[in-house]
Amino acid sequence: MKARIKFRKYGALRFIGHLDVMRFFQKVMRRADIPIAFTGGYSPHMIMSFASPLGIGLSSDGEYFDIELSAPINSGEAVRRMNEACVEGIEVVSFRQIPEEKKMTGMTILAAADYLVQPKNNSGFLPEDWTARFEIFLAQSRIRIVKQTKRSEKEVDIRPMIYNWEIRGNAVFMQLAAGSAQNLKPDLVMEAFCRYLDPGPDGQKTDFNSEAFQYHRMEMYADAGTVTERKLITLESLGTEIAE
Repeated sequence: MKARIKFRKYGALRFIGHLDVMRFFQKVMRRADIPIAFTGGYSPHMIMSFASPLGIGLSSDGEYFDIELSAPINSGEAVRRMNEACVEGIEVVSFRQIPEEKKMTGMTILAAADYLVQPKNNSGFLPEDWTARFEIFLAQSRIRIVKQTKRSEKEVDIRPMIYNWEIRGNAVFMQLAAGSAQNLKPDLVMEAFCRYLDPGPDGQKTDFNSEAFQYHRMEMYADAGTVTERKLITLESLGTEIAE
């Protein structure tokens, strides 16, 4: 039996890295007595996979990881036990059974993610009408950036990877491509926007600082649509509550 766990990450714990989050949940599994399955061999480890690592400094209401269970456990009971074993800054939201197929893991099916981005109080380089200018920025048919890869860098058009967006007060909501096929991080969008505001003599704004913005991941999605029509559904909705 496989289960998908949704959790929130906020407060001071948004500054811990992905490996620390993995180790934290390994301890939570033991303390909460969750019947998680282990691999075989001389060095068994918990069968656990995260949908998408969250960058350091980002908060989130929609993080996911999948586990394999050695025995069934009631969803409500699992959430209660895990939260009792958690600390301030991480909260388990749901615990649901998911299909057994490997192709249904969160890491494999991830297609998009929602983000809320807003400038910090000390972001004095932004003009007062920055939200209005952001609308003009996204009205462009192409937004080209130089994106780093593991071996090199290449110029890509990120506009098709911005699926949806809207201004929310002094913040920007964006729904971006995520996963193995296409993946766009919100800080790359904001970097491109800052260069659009002030391209500089060589087209590269030198004083951009991603830490001038607050990034919050709101949700993650799979795509249940067709090649021609996208239909995004939350990773949580693909699971069912475990009654036993």
